[in-house]
Amino acid sequence: MAVVSFLPPLLALAGAPLLLGVINRTKAVVAGRIGQPLLQVYFDLAKLLRKGAVYSRTTTWIFRAAPCVGLAAMLSAATLVPLGGGAAPVAFAGDLVLFAYLLGVSRVFTVLAALDTGSSFEGMGASREVTFSALAEPALLLALAALARQTGSLSLSAMYARIGVGWTTAAPAFALLAGALLLVFLTENSRIPIDDPTTHLELTMIHEVMVLDHGGPDLACILYGSALKLWLLGALLVGILVPIRSGSAGLDVAAAVGGLLTLAMLIGLIESSMARLRLTRVPQFLVGAGVMSAVALLLTLR
Repeated sequence: MAVVSFLPPLLALAGAPLLLGVINRTKAVVAGRIGQPLLQVYFDLAKLLRKGAVYSRTTTWIFRAAPCVGLAAMLSAATLVPLGGGAAPVAFAGDLVLFAYLLGVSRVFTVLAALDTGSSFEGMGASREVTFSALAEPALLLALAALARQTGSLSLSAMYARIGVGWTTAAPAFALLAGALLLVFLTENSRIPIDDPTTHLELTMIHEVMVLDHGGPDLACILYGSALKLWLLGALLVGILVPIRSGSAGLDVAAAVGGLLTLAMLIGLIESSMARLRLTRVPQFLVGAGVMSAVALLLTLR
């Protein structure tokens, strides 16, 4: 069992960039294009690692440290998130709070690096990032609190091992939690309708504008960290929607990975069928996620 517990983080390390490839290929198919290879993100990471980095004289050590700190936070978070109902390598009561804090650490250093450049565009993106995260984080924490209440545990591994039983006793609450986590997933990963990761118009960027001055290995760390974040938050959502517990760890993990790939295709379909929201509408979108989480928590308290 100790060896099996290391499977979720290893799959995250190896497969996270593939989710971005599935999203891009889905969007290409919907648009009638051939699109880039599924493994293109891996090629991009390898190319960036071979390049050098250029640093402005106005930046400090924060700008150089931020990509490494952000990636380290995501690597640490990968050891906390279970996959397929099995226990994560690091599991203890309250690890759900540590998971949320690790996401916050990554965000804080990205924002500080953007501000460190002295660029007005990157400062604008940093302002939007912290504003929207202030609304997304409560929705995430309330959703995790509802799961903890329903499953009777404060550990992510124990919570997700009991998800299947929860669907039989509190299906409405779990449906609301899945909807709330989907909205948080789109927001935290800067996907449409919150942000467009492929845009080149600075006035509408949120996450991408904060990393404009990064290049080479630093940009590779940011891109890989973003892919890990996509995988980890997706694993939390898929753990609720695909609570398959067959008794075989291999089959359960395979079902979870299939759910992640399906989620990636769903994101591609969403981004192909709608435009991003106006910035003034994003707070309403996130408040809706918070309300869904709060209602789910109230339902579990009955």
